[in-house]
Amino acid sequence: MHPIRMLLYLSMIGIGVLFFILTVAFARTGGFPGEAFELPKFFSVSTILLLFSSYTISRVPRLYKQEKLKKMARYLGITLALGLLFIGTQLIGWNEMSRTGVHFSGKASGTYLYLISALHMLHLAGGVIFLSFMVFKTMYVNSDGVRSLIFIRDPFRHLQLSMLNSYWHFMDFLWLGLYLVFLFIA
Repeated sequence: MHPIRMLLYLSMIGIGVLFFILTVAFARTGGFPGEAFELPKFFSVSTILLLFSSYTISRVPRLYKQEKLKKMARYLGITLALGLLFIGTQLIGWNEMSRTGVHFSGKASGTYLYLISALHMLHLAGGVIFLSFMVFKTMYVNSDGVRSLIFIRDPFRHLQLSMLNSYWHFMDFLWLGLYLVFLFIA
């Protein structure tokens, strides 16, 4: 296994452990007992956006193997847009929580909800940054036949796309798990 891939897997394990601990701490607060708390509707919208982004990025490895860089850049761009929309809908969800009286500095359950959401957005932002790089790199090399040939044949590019795909799916399913916990505990 390539050492960079091993580092990715180790970091994903660390991220998973971090979110597991925060989720257990959130669950131990008991959620929002006795209150009429509803999870922000925009958290549901953001979950759907992230699931669509998981689909779009899953198309990329096949397009890479078929050497369809223009289409690959389009799917990477759609995934990037969906990731940015996810972050935007999370912020709108925070606004929605704030209007219903759930604040970061209030009850521990509210604090954990904001913290978990913010940490997920932060980790997703790392993926968005690398995804942006891959979108622009793919668009750049697509404009020249020689560059595109080198891009397609470069094993390091294949590794990068594979790792991006793994990380993105990990972040998507991590959020799905967190969303389900929020849905049933809050």
